[in-house]
Amino acid sequence: MKKILIITVILGLPLATFAQENHVNHTVPIADSTAKKPKSPRMSAMAMVGDNHIHLDYGSPSVRGRSVWGGLVAYNEVWCTGAHKATSISFSKDVIINGTKISQGKYGLFTIQGEKESTFIINKMWDMHLADDYNEKEDMVRINVKNQKTDKLIEALAFEVKDLKNGMSQVSMLWENRLLSFEVKNQ
Repeated sequence: MKKILIITVILGLPLATFAQENHVNHTVPIADSTAKKPKSPRMSAMAMVGDNHIHLDYGSPSVRGRSVWGGLVAYNEVWCTGAHKATSISFSKDVIINGTKISQGKYGLFTIQGEKESTFIINKMWDMHLADDYNEKEDMVRINVKNQKTDKLIEALAFEVKDLKNGMSQVSMLWENRLLSFEVKNQ
């Protein structure tokens, strides 16, 4: 019995270490890779920032030759910042965003896209279809950001969480020719 336990511990340790090291700063599809790929697959972006796990879950639509900004995504309207189900963002520890304390937990991440500037919205409600049940009264914080242009076409919507060190991180949304980012500070 002791031999089995020792072998299990020895064999399991490298796998646990590998999984932890590779959990930082990656994006992975949530759907089964053997199934027929949907046009807007569910994706995740996450990173460990200090001891805080920041995790986003979103539907990733593709440009597919369409006009995105002001076309597929209307200007000056609340958008679920993805496809099908609202994008969610979760924090394993309390954070400060744009001067507002956000308690650990899971939230909806919405945007209002504009031609030159856009607004990120972190809302208490995260479990909804598109922005159908969005209620401004449930907003935790709004972050106004300038739209940045990318050097190349980003075909599929993607999020990134980047550890800036010292408890700071940057959450970015990239799609078509647009990059939007906001900072998160660990509490």
